[in-house]
Amino acid sequence: MNSQDRPVSSLKDKIKSSWPYTLTVAIIGFVSLWIRIIPSDNVIFPGGIVKFTTNDAWYHMRTLFVLLENYPHRMFFNPMTNYPNGSYIHFGPLFDQMMAITSLILGMGNPSSQLVNTIGAYFPAVLGALTVIPVYYIGKYLGGHKVGILAAIMIAFAPGQFLSRSMIGFTDHHVAESLFSTFFMMFFMLALISAKEKKLHFEDVFNKKFNVLKEPLIYSVMAGIMYSAYQLSWPGGSLFLFIVLVYAIFQYILDNFRNESSDYLGFTGVVTCLISTILILPFVHPDMGFSLYYYSWFHVVTALGAMVGFVALSFIEREFKRKKIKAYYYPFLILVAGIFGLIIAKIVSPSLYSLIIHAPSTVFVIQKGGPSTIEEASSIFFPYGTFTMEKVYLNFTATGFFASLLGMLMLAANQFRKPKPEELLVLVWSFLIFLTIYGQNRFAYYYSINVSVLSAYLGGLLLEKVKWSELDQKFKSTVKSPADIPEALKLVRVEQVIAVLLIVVFLIYPVYGSAIPYTKMVYGQPIQPWEDACTWLRSNTPDPGMDYNAIYEAPENGELFNYPDTAYGVMSWWDYGHYIETIGHRMPNANPFQAGIGGRTSSINETNRPGATTFLTAPSEEEASAVLEAIDPRPDKAGARYIMSDARMATDIFGSIATWTLDNKGYTQVYLIDKEYRSLPTTRYFNTMEAKLHIFDGNGLKQYRMIHETEAYQTNELLYKQVYNYFYGGKLSEVDTGYVKTFEYVKGANVTGTASPNETVNINTTILTNQGRTFEYSQSTTADSQGKYELTVPYSTEGPIAGETQFDTAPSGPYVLSYGNTTKEVKVSEEDVLKGEEIKV
Repeated sequence: MNSQDRPVSSLKDKIKSSWPYTLTVAIIGFVSLWIRIIPSDNVIFPGGIVKFTTNDAWYHMRTLFVLLENYPHRMFFNPMTNYPNGSYIHFGPLFDQMMAITSLILGMGNPSSQLVNTIGAYFPAVLGALTVIPVYYIGKYLGGHKVGILAAIMIAFAPGQFLSRSMIGFTDHHVAESLFSTFFMMFFMLALISAKEKKLHFEDVFNKKFNVLKEPLIYSVMAGIMYSAYQLSWPGGSLFLFIVLVYAIFQYILDNFRNESSDYLGFTGVVTCLISTILILPFVHPDMGFSLYYYSWFHVVTALGAMVGFVALSFIEREFKRKKIKAYYYPFLILVAGIFGLIIAKIVSPSLYSLIIHAPSTVFVIQKGGPSTIEEASSIFFPYGTFTMEKVYLNFTATGFFASLLGMLMLAANQFRKPKPEELLVLVWSFLIFLTIYGQNRFAYYYSINVSVLSAYLGGLLLEKVKWSELDQKFKSTVKSPADIPEALKLVRVEQVIAVLLIVVFLIYPVYGSAIPYTKMVYGQPIQPWEDACTWLRSNTPDPGMDYNAIYEAPENGELFNYPDTAYGVMSWWDYGHYIETIGHRMPNANPFQAGIGGRTSSINETNRPGATTFLTAPSEEEASAVLEAIDPRPDKAGARYIMSDARMATDIFGSIATWTLDNKGYTQVYLIDKEYRSLPTTRYFNTMEAKLHIFDGNGLKQYRMIHETEAYQTNELLYKQVYNYFYGGKLSEVDTGYVKTFEYVKGANVTGTASPNETVNINTTILTNQGRTFEYSQSTTADSQGKYELTVPYSTEGPIAGETQFDTAPSGPYVLSYGNTTKEVKVSEEDVLKGEEIKV
């Protein structure tokens, strides 16, 4: 920290000296907010209609409305998703509470839906702009005002995931994570700096030296509050406690080697952890045991354990100094103590031990199997299984990323010259967050903070080389009024101009240029067909008998939620579960919490669990129906009544769907076409339930009928049909059909009769969809040795009935039954289809 950044003698002088910087940061913050709300016309339409831009944004608004309906009580268990199990909500309460309180204040206790939606849409943009503040102060205390201002500019325009997750409409807790984790690091840094400058010792606490304790105590308490705010935004917030602990170990070791007291560090750590323990305790769900994903005893134990760790490390250090033990034994003793602690944890609580051991792998290690198909959970360096810097440059720019690496090297070098606690803290923090993006690219919104600070730090070193501080001092002494500015500009040297130009060209302009395209796009918004399909589902399917905005108690451990008899599930891929619930007000079997997927998590498992992946990849109708029946263990209760499929599921992401079964071989085959190798679908793919439903429109299926389709879009569906016709002798109409198709799982009407023994019996009809499209439904069977035959058909020729599905896709006329020279028309009522009645011909 430079001398000009030291606290001045009085508050008045402090305000007077810092107001230009405060004003500059405020301007940067407003610019940052502005670029985040540029696409407001694409998000907030006339009449206050809001289109949220992510799965989780829709779900956060769902939890927000439930919270406002039952304020101050919030939803923790939700039976309206992951049917028939329901899902515990792992979202932190703080993000929703902040939006709820804002809505209640602005709505004077009774906010309208339009107001709540608008607040929800703008909220991430405001939090993203506020992040400028802690980034400025971290930069300032790392290298002076110039570094702080540059860091604030860098984060204001930081592209990639940090910008996209803080854009208007991206109503998700990620931006709150970034804001509060950065505030946490800022206050923790200020506490360290203040405590060390005041030469704080533990004896000062007992001797009540408040002049020494006051400032470090305030900063430490604020650090504890901000850590709690961060953790209450995301249950995985223990990540930053881990970062601080790793930093603390290195700092204790270095202080011990330099024969310096670490009481300043111990005091800061103990107060921070104590405050966070107190604040997180009311939000713990004891029935969760030790869980990283829900607020459990894990979050209390880790905070308390960290506090004990700070006490132990400080005590050991004092004993080393008192007994004059050689410093190199200190790291060895820490290692032994850590191993001993793990042994105790394994004996006392094997579940806690397992969580501590395996938690780092979920963050720092590249995912395998099904989780590897989750885009945000893939490595930023190996997003497609091979090394690439594409996502790195998109998130940080090339110069920003490499500047951050060089910044870390400079900070590491400083530890051998003039070590400072704040520099080591930023170094460890940055390095560990760098490792997180190796494991999961989603953490790029964290590393953007580090890139901004480290790039600014590097820029600050360049300015110091050209003696920028001297120029700053001359400006302050020369410029007394605007009229003095022209004369003061003569003091600027050529190398200083060049340094500023280099910073603008290589640091500021790249992030600005990369950020602007992001402001013109809206991310992840459900395209219109999904909104149309879910809106139709809500209006044209039976009420499942659930109170949508009610708060439900979780069932006893090991028991299923007690659903009403009218309840049912909707099967689709997990990507679309929140749309089905929040727009359609129906209960998806799978959701973006990766619940209800089924499949396998390890090749050791011999069988796949029933769920979305096993249903969609089922090689026959019978096996698919068996999956639905297995999902809900209750007698005569299928796991899903409706199935929703879109063109992406049938084409682009089918490989990802199959990966969750750990058996994704043979669905495609590579062909050399026009000197280009292309992976094309095979017979195994065309036999899957997903292909039968979406590519073949459910033709020939006995218990599945299309009931609605949305408008057609140009997709790879056409290519898949061409492949089927060319390679497998098919006769599919080579056109794109409904982007989202909704099917119903029914018992089916049983058409029976007699023909000649072993004779082929056919039944067919023309289906007319709500889009005016027609396709043929046909089925055949062979009469037995006595001439008896039975065909199960899913469509009603007589139209819908009250209280049941109001389908708008149905046969345009009766079925035509034929065998030999005989042709008969068969009419089937809706009751016949739903009850599985027999129709004798």
